Amino acid sequence: MRQLRFLIAAVALAAGFTVLTLPARAEMIGGNPGPAHNYICPDHDGGAPMDCYFEAVVHLYTMCKHVKSIEIIEFGYAKATEGTNGAKSEYCLIKQRQNMVKPYTAAMRDAAISQQATEAMKGLQDYWLTSLQALEWRSPETDDEYKARTTVPYERFKERIAGIKEIMDIVKSRTTPAPAPAPAPATKKGKR
Repeated sequence: MRQLRFLIAAVALAAGFTVLTLPARAEMIGGNPGPAHNYICPDHDGGAPMDCYFEAVVHLYTMCKHVKSIEIIEFGYAKATEGTNGAKSEYCLIKQRQNMVKPYTAAMRDAAISQQATEAMKGLQDYWLTSLQALEWRSPETDDEYKARTTVPYERFKERIAGIKEIMDIVKSRTTPAPAPAPAPATKKGKR
């Protein structure tokens, strides 16, 4: 009985220390509750929309590539999409397309200062979507061929992102911001 009381006291003490070490509220970073909650662009939380989008392109592609790798490890190349075996990667594609809507929309607003940047952003988005779809193994690819093919998008993402950044830098350096709107003239109310 004495040991039981000691055990209960030890558990209660440990629980008390655990409560003391928890933060009083979620840490807010850039409007999000801590970096663990910013799944889409964890390194650019609260940063410029384009930076978040560019990170999300690479990050979310990587997430689906990892999911596809797990299916391949689990079922083998030939059977990775057989029956329900490909359900994880199918869900990943759907989820990441949904996750990308907000960063893409915000980045497109920033790119709107240049028709060329807007077109390049659309091209990057299309290439990202195509790359996600192309994560499936293609018979008769070898393991090395598959890995090489699914690694190529990283270099293409990097090239396209660099091009968009260059376009944006040129446009920003050669334009001046629109003047602030003039305040509305004060109206006098007269007696009638």
